[in-house]
Amino acid sequence: MLREELKDFLADKADDMKAQDIVTLDVQGKSSVTDYMIICTGTSKRHVASIAEHVATEIKHQGLEPLGIDGEKEGEWVVLDMGSAMLHVMQEEYRELYQLEKLWN
Repeated sequence: MLREELKDFLADKADDMKAQDIVTLDVQGKSSVTDYMIICTGTSKRHVASIAEHVATEIKHQGLEPLGIDGEKEGEWVVLDMGSAMLHVMQEEYRELYQLEKLWN
């Protein structure tokens, strides 16, 4: 899967689970960690964890394996690392607090 396809796939699968305010940031040249960040909001701890779990399951169905998933037990901010793209699923208060869009734009 190409980087752009992966980015779109992650956003689409988050949308399947009713993630809110999905934003995709191109951070190529700004980040040494990844090329794209997909940031979205879940309405509760369970919703945040469910979004990340669904996306991880769907990516595995494509024959890919996440490099890491962090935060699913807490459900406040879950990061799914796919290498060239990272999905950040956050509760609204954490998204407002950390303002990743401002940081990376």
